[in-house]
Amino acid sequence: MSNISRSEVLKSYRFPMILLGGIILGSILGFAAPEFSRNLAPFGDIFINLMFTAVVPLVFLSVSSAVSNMSDLKRLGSILKNLLLTFLVTGLIASVLILVVVKIFPPAEGVNIAFEAGTLEEISVGDAVVNALTVPDFADILSRSHMLPLIIFSIFFAVCVTLTDKTGKISKALDMLNQVFMKMINLIMYYAPIGLGCYFANLVATYGPELLGSYARAMAIYYPLCFIYFFVAFYAYSYWAGGGAIGPKVFFKNIFNPAVTSLATCSSIATLPVNLTATAKMGVKKDIREIVLPLGATMHMDGTCLSSILKISFLFGIFGQDFSGMGTYLTAILISVLGGVVMSGVPGGGLIGEMLICNIYGFPPEAFPIVAAIGFLVDPPATMVNASGDAVASMMVTRLIEGKDWLKKKVESGEIVA
Repeated sequence: MSNISRSEVLKSYRFPMILLGGIILGSILGFAAPEFSRNLAPFGDIFINLMFTAVVPLVFLSVSSAVSNMSDLKRLGSILKNLLLTFLVTGLIASVLILVVVKIFPPAEGVNIAFEAGTLEEISVGDAVVNALTVPDFADILSRSHMLPLIIFSIFFAVCVTLTDKTGKISKALDMLNQVFMKMINLIMYYAPIGLGCYFANLVATYGPELLGSYARAMAIYYPLCFIYFFVAFYAYSYWAGGGAIGPKVFFKNIFNPAVTSLATCSSIATLPVNLTATAKMGVKKDIREIVLPLGATMHMDGTCLSSILKISFLFGIFGQDFSGMGTYLTAILISVLGGVVMSGVPGGGLIGEMLICNIYGFPPEAFPIVAAIGFLVDPPATMVNASGDAVASMMVTRLIEGKDWLKKKVESGEIVA
């Protein structure tokens, strides 16, 4: 029995360890031979581009096939309702946690940065919300930069299919196409250890010194907090979602592929295909995971809640303002949630949220490059928390819809292995 268990463990963690090994080797190479490592950038970019090329049709097909195959549209309403509740609760928990941390350990304490003059583009909150939900032309929806409008369109399209497709042929075709793209992603992932190793080698070679610069204190607060949140908060969430200790066991057994991929790519969207596979192994039903995960990749960002308030506190310290008061705290929480909604799920997508921070608090133009630099430096662990949080959120939504013992029943039936 022990030999079987050992072989199962090796099988479960073999690819994550290969993936992590590629990233570690790439990181070491980036520090040891930065000039050579920068030449590896194309090999990393190939992997990222392959994932991004496949992910737009995958999102459309996964969401539309999941919704169109629902016999009862009330279940869709239940999924969306519980999804939004889960996103809100976990986002608020993350926001309160980081508020406490930055009050105890002010991130800008002792930081001395020379400001450079710059310009800050004005942006209204209303325009940001409209641009996050809609696009002016159909061609724009076929872009990874407009994931939330794509998801909304996919749900609307699928509802129309359900209302008109009496034979079920369109729904079956969408499901078959979805399986084709999932197979494509599985094949692309064979290249992941090499692609991510090269990507990380170039990343460390190019930006590694920044981690040792003026922002070291903020990073020293944020990086450990993200990993603590990953293990502690996600343990608690998965424990509740699974109705007991079986929840964390199943979650952490399957989450490392998405976690490592997101940590390396800094993209919840690029991680989405890997996340869909992982949550299937966690026992999350197809209709739930294929609605929660694409929406979560755009709207559910606990890591963004953590980083937004870190940025706000950092700017308050830099400009000598007092980061205190209930009004300030509530505004910071609202900005962090809004920043999560308008994020596009791609590297650098936090620039909109950073512009909102500067505009709403009235910081001068030179604040933008400062906070943008923080945004880049926190991207890896923030995305890891975002993408992994989507997976645990899908488990939480499953419990809300199917009851406390849903995971236990799947394990007892042999549908999944704990």
